[in-house]
Amino acid sequence: MPPSLSDIVEEARLSARALLDYGEGLFNPTVRLGVTGLSRAGKTVFITALVHGLTRGGRFPVFEAYASGRIARAYLAPQPDDAVPRFAYENHVRTLVEERRWPSSTTDISELRLVIEYQRQNGADRKLTLDIVDYPGEWLLDLPLLNKSYEQWSAESLALSREPLRAKLAAPWHAHLATLKSEAREDEQAALTEARLFTDYLRACRDERFAMSLLPPGRFLMPGNLADTPALTFAPLDVPVDGSAPDNSLWAMMRRRYEAYKDVVVRPFFRDHFARLDRQIVLADALAAFNAGPEALHDLEAALAGILDCFRIGRSTILSTLFRPRIDRILFAATKADHLHHQSHDRLEAVLRRIVARAAERAEYAGAEIDVVALAAVRATREAQVARGRDRLPSILGTPAPGEVANGETLDGETEVATFPGDLPDNPEELFNGGFRGLSSAGADSADYRFLRFRPPKLERGGDAEPALPHIRLDRALQFLIGDKLQ
Repeated sequence: MPPSLSDIVEEARLSARALLDYGEGLFNPTVRLGVTGLSRAGKTVFITALVHGLTRGGRFPVFEAYASGRIARAYLAPQPDDAVPRFAYENHVRTLVEERRWPSSTTDISELRLVIEYQRQNGADRKLTLDIVDYPGEWLLDLPLLNKSYEQWSAESLALSREPLRAKLAAPWHAHLATLKSEAREDEQAALTEARLFTDYLRACRDERFAMSLLPPGRFLMPGNLADTPALTFAPLDVPVDGSAPDNSLWAMMRRRYEAYKDVVVRPFFRDHFARLDRQIVLADALAAFNAGPEALHDLEAALAGILDCFRIGRSTILSTLFRPRIDRILFAATKADHLHHQSHDRLEAVLRRIVARAAERAEYAGAEIDVVALAAVRATREAQVARGRDRLPSILGTPAPGEVANGETLDGETEVATFPGDLPDNPEELFNGGFRGLSSAGADSADYRFLRFRPPKLERGGDAEPALPHIRLDRALQFLIGDKLQ
C-alpha cells in the first residue's frame, strides 16, 4: 500500500525534528534515554535511584567510568522541553528516604536532564547530557494501533477477552455487548456504557490476582486530562474485519472515535517523544506474573514482544541520526530482584531472557544490542538463612507494607519478617507450561510463589549527607546503557 499524504507529512516532520536534535547535539552531545515498563514495574524508583546515585554518590563497581573516578560530577540541569512535565525527582527522594514509601506510579510522560562531566580514557575533559524520558509502558502498547483499523482492533480485543481467564472478567462487558446492534443509529449513552464496562474489564485484568499486561488502549487506564472525552469513549464491537460501517451508525461512531484516539493520543506521543529516543530500558515485574500464574506470564511475554516490535531499532549511522534516529541499545530488566535470594537471580534473568527471546533475536539481527538483567534499583531487603527443622533455607528479611499477609497474619508495616518466597526452577519452561499455581487459580496459602510487597529500607544518615540508596545491579544497567558514551 503506497503511503498516504498524512504519512508523508508525518515522515517529513520526524526528519525535521531529527535534524534539529542533531544540530543541537553537535555542540552538546546528548543521549535520550527512554525508561518504560508496565504498571508497577518500578520506573519512578529506577530513575530516582539512578539520578541519586550519580549526583549524591553511590556504590557502582560495574559502572566503569564511575568506579575508575573518571566522572568528575553529575548534576541536574533545567528542563529540556518546556511543554513536558519535569520528573519530580526531589519529591520522590523524600518519599523513599524520609517517609519510606514507594513513589506514585507513572501516569504521564515526564523528563529530567542530567549533565555528566567526565574525563575520557585519553585524558580529555568532556560533558555528556543525559535526557531521561519517563513514560508508561501502556502508551507503548498503543503504537501498534497506528497500523490497525477499528475493525481489526475490535476483532483482536474480543478474541483476547474470550480467553478462559479473561472471559470471567469480561462477562459484564460481553453481556452488554450482546444487546448492541452495530448498525443501529449512533447512541451516546450506549457508547458511554460500553466504554465504561470495557474499562472496568481492563482494570480487573490489571488486578494483583491476575496481573495481565496486554491491555490497550493505554489511556483507558490512565486517562489524565482526556477523561470523559469522546476520544476515550469507544470500545470494541463485534463487527466483520472487512466490513463497512453504515453512516450515522453506532459502528461509524466508534470507528470515528478510535481514529480520533490515534490522532490525539498515539501519533503525538510517537512523533514528539518516542521517535527521538536513542537508548531504552524496559522494566518488567516478572514476580507479579509469578504470583498470578502461567496465564499472566504468557500475557507478559506477548506484551514485551509487542513493545519490542514498536521500537525503531538498528545500528545508528550518520544518515539515521540525521533523518530517522534509531534505538541501538535496549535493556530488559526484571525488577524487584531483592524479593528473591541471590541464588535465584540467575533464574530470574533466565525467565526474562526466555520471555523476550524471539523478539530480541529480531532486534539483534537489525543491529541493535540487547541485554537482560535482574535488578533492584532500591534494595528493600537483606538476606538471611532461616532454620526449618534440620534445613536452613535461603531467605530474605524486610519490612512488608501495611496490610500484607504472611502465615495468616496481617502485618502492620513496622515489623520486619523473614520470608522464603520459593525457589525458581532451573528450566524456565516449567513456569510457562502450567505446572505452577498462582493467585489467579489458587489461594495465597496454596500458591507456589508468594511475593510480599516490602517498604523501602530504613537508612542511617551519616551527618548532613543523604544516605546512599542500596541497590542490586543498577551499576550494570548504567554500564550497558551509557558506558560506551563515557569512554
